[in-house]
Amino acid sequence: MFQTRPVFRTTVLVALALAVLAASGCRWFRKENALYAQSAESRPLEVPPDLDRPATDGAMALPDAPQSVTRSETAPAARAPVASTTGFNVAGNRDEIFTRVGELLGAMQGLQISSSARLLGTYDVSYQGSDFLVRIAQTGEGAYISAVDPRGLPASGAAPAGVIAALRAELEG
Repeated sequence: MFQTRPVFRTTVLVALALAVLAASGCRWFRKENALYAQSAESRPLEVPPDLDRPATDGAMALPDAPQSVTRSETAPAARAPVASTTGFNVAGNRDEIFTRVGELLGAMQGLQISSSARLLGTYDVSYQGSDFLVRIAQTGEGAYISAVDPRGLPASGAAPAGVIAALRAELEG
């Protein structure tokens, strides 16, 4: 019985050594990476990053501008507003013009001033059944006096045009 024990012990130790050797990650027992082991012809195709999206170079191309147009011809509205039936320019200080416009509006027959705002440069007026604002805005060397509706758009109609015409006659004359 003693003699079978050493053989049994040796067999168990050899089996245990083989199991540890197999589990240790020895190269003999490790499987190689299949992707790199393949030949170049059998590997999957790799697309470069710039080729997997459509070309957008010309997607937002602007048309060429005519060469003969100068800056002054393309933007006349960038200068002081043009005189019209809803507004005109006056030379002078805006605060002085605001005070003068208030005096003129107060003297107009049938016109009622609801409110005024010096900081905004506006008079809220009612004239001939129309409600609109008379606005005095600072320009480069003076002020621009205009009639605007409550939405801030140029006022239309006979009443605003009449008020602006009367103010123009008094301030420019």
